[in-house]
Amino acid sequence: MNRSLLRLDLAQDRDIVAARQRARQVSALLGFDSQDQVRIATAVSELARNAMRHAGGGTIEFMVTEAPPHGASMPATPLLQVIISDHGPGIANLDDAITDSGSGELKLGLVAARRLMDTFDVYSGKGRGTTITLGKFLPRRIESFTPTRVATIADQLSAYGAADPTAEMQQQNRELLRSLEELRLRKEELARLNAELEDTNRGVMALYAELEERAAHLRLADETKTRFLSAVSHEFRTPVNSILALSRILLHRLDGELSAEQEKQVTYIRQAAEQLSTMVDDLLDLRKVESGKLQLRVESFNVTDLFGALRGMFKPLSIKDTVSLSFEEIGALPELHTDQGKVSQILRNLISNALKFTEIGSVRVTARLAADTDMIVFSVADTGIGIAATHHRHIFDEFTQVENPLQKSVKGTGLGLPLSQKLAGLLGGSIDIASELGKGSVFSLAIPVRLAATTPIGTPELPVTRSAQRVLIVDDSEIERYALRQFLPSSSFEVVEANGGYDGLRLARQSRPDLIFLDLAMPDVHGLEVLKMLKAIEETRPIPVILFTSQRPDDIGEEQAAAASGLLLKSELSRESVAAAIRRASSPGEVHHASQA
Repeated sequence: MNRSLLRLDLAQDRDIVAARQRARQVSALLGFDSQDQVRIATAVSELARNAMRHAGGGTIEFMVTEAPPHGASMPATPLLQVIISDHGPGIANLDDAITDSGSGELKLGLVAARRLMDTFDVYSGKGRGTTITLGKFLPRRIESFTPTRVATIADQLSAYGAADPTAEMQQQNRELLRSLEELRLRKEELARLNAELEDTNRGVMALYAELEERAAHLRLADETKTRFLSAVSHEFRTPVNSILALSRILLHRLDGELSAEQEKQVTYIRQAAEQLSTMVDDLLDLRKVESGKLQLRVESFNVTDLFGALRGMFKPLSIKDTVSLSFEEIGALPELHTDQGKVSQILRNLISNALKFTEIGSVRVTARLAADTDMIVFSVADTGIGIAATHHRHIFDEFTQVENPLQKSVKGTGLGLPLSQKLAGLLGGSIDIASELGKGSVFSLAIPVRLAATTPIGTPELPVTRSAQRVLIVDDSEIERYALRQFLPSSSFEVVEANGGYDGLRLARQSRPDLIFLDLAMPDVHGLEVLKMLKAIEETRPIPVILFTSQRPDDIGEEQAAAASGLLLKSELSRESVAAAIRRASSPGEVHHASQA
């Protein structure tokens, strides 16, 4: 659709004023607001002035057209198009003339017009003149244009008559005054916000000081409570065990028969002692948790029992009537040997999120055995609002929440998914997402059927002595890990392997390697994020890290990679390059390329 509205000739200076006035009239009839009218009028007048000054005149044509759609299912967008043509000498160094740097009347006019409009295209040839095409998308509220409506607008423009330079000057003055008033209001608002920010900063500093003081008191109270729980629990254990032992002697009648009433009384004493013993054990477990000695509890269980417990847990909750929750096992599933409590905790968080962000439809929880692997995959699929691809990685960052229409009614801390991802890594697995905005989400938890080891969190078991240096290779490619391992002398190095970033973090804390080779492009988390977390954890901070990657040194940010101790390119893998990387790993300073002399 190309429908002409108006055509003007540029022959005299007063035609510049007419062009500005006509541009405002056209944009007003097409439904643009006052600010867009000023933008369009200013862009047209600047280019009209250029045509007069540098080409001696030209023509301006206003028309309604349609911009090409962005996709097959997207409709075309109505567009106001303005074409300014002249037969002058053309523009020398066209690319330089439309860039933001530099000065000059011609250059300033072109740059200003490009900034004010939505589309901008220029053609200029030596001796062939210049044609500039500007475009401004019509407001969405405007209905589609028919030939009748375009003809009506054209008639209205014809009825306006010749331009009045004085009236146009007065209009420009009013626009300038309005702009100055808006600037004044914005300046006052900025001053008010700055004052509020200063007050807030002072309040934050005072709050930080108070928090530091309270944190010190809390640390002292926590240490006191831990010592108290430990002492009291151990002090309780001896008399409780004595009561249990004596009650067993009496109930086994080692010193004679008991009457029925005496047996009942001793039984009550034994039950009370057993309850007290259970409480003592719970207190000791609580002390272990608070001191960071939480241990994975590996047990055998099946998916049917796990789903049954989750179904019973969510059934009494206030689930919306418009959302159904179902559990399904796909195919024959083996028995799992892992921490059932941690698996249940992850699934509870994923299901809760799915129910929160699904207003109508279903939440479907499934479990299947991944093909050709020993991994079981739990999937939580919903028909909710979905998540845009640009946010897929960020939702696993702490305190990150994606803005959505349900944000006001659904509250959260932004810690559930990061915690679940870390727990999944602790179990030797990971969480993946497949989602599209407006089309629901699928969160998949993949974990090994059998957990290889159970090591307390925060207190990794370290060997007392070891004859070889321990090296951790973190890379999702088994072939790349194998290749690197072959270039490490087996007599000098003990190799530990991790097939992903979160698994690498877990093994780094558990095995305490002397050196880490870290890949960058991994599916679960980028290597630079793993490097940042390694340097943030006290136990792993001193461990040298060599970036083991296919990326060229120039493609890696210097600031991001500054914490690494070396760089080894996969394309240059050899016994000499590996040895050189290891020698430089303990050297401070910039990241070294392993192939450097």
